[in-house]
Amino acid sequence: MSEELKNDCSTESCSSDCSTCGCDCGSSTANTYKTITLTLEDHSTVTCAVVTTFPVDDKNYIVLLPLDEKGENHDGEIYMYGFSTTENGQPILTNIEDDDEYKKAADALGKILDQTMM
Repeated sequence: MSEELKNDCSTESCSSDCSTCGCDCGSSTANTYKTITLTLEDHSTVTCAVVTTFPVDDKNYIVLLPLDEKGENHDGEIYMYGFSTTENGQPILTNIEDDDEYKKAADALGKILDQTMM
């Protein structure tokens, strides 16, 4: 599956999670967050909130929360991709094809979530 990504934040420094992106994402209201729009293989689009980015070994990953037309997620589904940026800061997402790589990234995400829940 190949996704085209549109970064909905107008600040070029937005290449990380909301806590470090520099977009002032969380300053105005609790429901303000950085979003990106994915264009899926079937040419449909889905707006996603950026949950976090994190490194594992020499690679970075991004976790996205797909949102409905009201900006909500009711089923708890998340998307996880490999993550990098172009020279001008535009985000690039890649599918995680390898099961071992996915397990490492998922385990690291679990640890991050455990730490934030404490």
